Amino acid sequence: MPKGLRHRARIAALQILFELEFVAKPPKNVVERTTQQKELSESASQFAEDIVTGVIANKEFLDSIIGKFAPAFPVSMLAPTDRNILRMALYEIYLYKTVPPKVAINEAIELAKEFGSETSPKFVNGVLGSVMNNISQSNKTD
Repeated sequence: MPKGLRHRARIAALQILFELEFVAKPPKNVVERTTQQKELSESASQFAEDIVTGVIANKEFLDSIIGKFAPAFPVSMLAPTDRNILRMALYEIYLYKTVPPKVAINEAIELAKEFGSETSPKFVNGVLGSVMNNISQSNKTD
């Protein structure tokens, strides 16, 4: 799938996850509505759905990673946009593994620039950079 389509799919996934934090609707319905509104291709819609369902299914694991690498900021107190961007990137890095971690991080920073606060890109980059440093350190000791 071309890069631009994946970016659009990640935007849709972020918007879906954001909405699901505030309304109790079946995720499948929100995914279908949002991907149709955004006129995503079938493959882009599937990518967005994969991210959404993966993040939801692994939320506790993903939040534990965020908590470990951003201990000064309780996960529940993070801005919903930042929290979901981090969840998405960590899902792609640890579990989905369809793109190199560097790509997932760059996409997360771009989403933070587009949808987060002024400090979001730096925060997201810092957390994900710490995660990657930890992964590379643990790979060296294996």
